[in-house]
Amino acid sequence: MFQLKRLMLFLIVALFLISCNSGEKDDLIMTVNGAIFSSDMGVTLSHEHVMVDWIGADSTGYHRWNRDEVVERALPYFLEARKRGIDTIAEATPAYLGRDPFILAEISRLSGVQILTNTGFYGAVDNRFIPGYVYDETADEIAARWIDEFENGIDGSDVRPGFIKISVAEERSLTTLHQKLVEAAAITHLQTGLTILSHTIGDLPALEQIRKLKEKNVSPKAWVWTHAQSGTMEGNMEAAEIGAWIALDNVNFNPEQEPGGHGSIEWYADRIMRIRDAGFLGQLLISHDAGWYDVGEENGGDFRGYSDLFDYLVPELADRGFSDEEIIELLISNPKKAFGIRVRAL
Repeated sequence: MFQLKRLMLFLIVALFLISCNSGEKDDLIMTVNGAIFSSDMGVTLSHEHVMVDWIGADSTGYHRWNRDEVVERALPYFLEARKRGIDTIAEATPAYLGRDPFILAEISRLSGVQILTNTGFYGAVDNRFIPGYVYDETADEIAARWIDEFENGIDGSDVRPGFIKISVAEERSLTTLHQKLVEAAAITHLQTGLTILSHTIGDLPALEQIRKLKEKNVSPKAWVWTHAQSGTMEGNMEAAEIGAWIALDNVNFNPEQEPGGHGSIEWYADRIMRIRDAGFLGQLLISHDAGWYDVGEENGGDFRGYSDLFDYLVPELADRGFSDEEIIELLISNPKKAFGIRVRAL
């Protein structure tokens, strides 16, 4: 089985190299149901969720949920997304926080929406979702686990990660443990070409991660500041100038929210305009950070769909003079470049 999986991965990469040699400008994208070329991604949401389990790394596991129930609850939202023209969703729930590759593969098959899952560990929330062995392992040993998932599949499945997902503590310098996570992500990127998405709240930890990656010879172009809306405009600009991706990924229409207030549709439109006017539209990702089936809640609790961006934000941008080409850049061209499997070394 190991040799067969290695052969399958070799054939995928070989096909990719053949397309490159034929003159096509395509990267490889790894979905939960196999590899595609980036030109097949279409309209893409770069940060969403299907399910989250908040119980902690020491207690979570597949025993905590019924897969059929989760699929039944989440599937209508994916079918609606597909009707809206969404082709691909990057599902950002990491290991030990509710990642289930079997559920994602089934939802993708039933809905027709291509889904990317991830490898990596989530260090925010006082390391509640970090398994105990991480404290004792080196960055190389942690990276070896993530690389193995890419090469051989997640938890005995044929599902491989399409990106790396990490997170660090909010609004503070990187701890020793979180520096190790960043270093492991750098090692994994250089071995696999997977893009690094980092849940990062605030300018300081964002800029420190970029510096740490550069020390490890990884270009900032391989790193996505997930939740960059938490940072200042100046911090977003500084990270973009260095080369990082800026992800504004909690678009949510709340009719009770003050128009123009932080996190409102108008607020997101303002920030997107400022980033565009500064010349960094090509490094910007937008999404909802929506979903999700909440393990332990009756029927999975509240589930927020994946449509507010299309119902409210895109019309707001159009009203402000954004062209069709700029909308296409945000929803098709940028995710295609951001998630392409390609080593970006300095």
